[in-house]
Amino acid sequence: MTSKTVRLYAKGRHLGYKRSKKNQSPNTSLIKIEGVATKEDTQFYLGKHVAFVYRAKREKNGSKIRVIWGRVTRSHGNGGVVKAKFRKNLPPKTFGASVRIMMYPSRV
Repeated sequence: MTSKTVRLYAKGRHLGYKRSKKNQSPNTSLIKIEGVATKEDTQFYLGKHVAFVYRAKREKNGSKIRVIWGRVTRSHGNGGVVKAKFRKNLPPKTFGASVRIMMYPSRV
């Protein structure tokens, strides 16, 4: 019997901040979810938790791994991009970095 590891999150990328022609609002981030191509597909991910996991230099509570948590709020456009709000705004250094979209909470 072979055991397969199960991933409890979907992969995504931090594209940037919500913006207009001249202004950008860093309190809302745009996330592209892997395998999601339409606005209808994004409906499943609304309300799901998003985690940006990174490594820091200094240890805190015995670990160098830190997490910034957020939540998917709504879809953005027709291409499978969603808007997410994080507890602390993601820094600009994370543009293009990967995030994890957790499969909870469930809205069913």
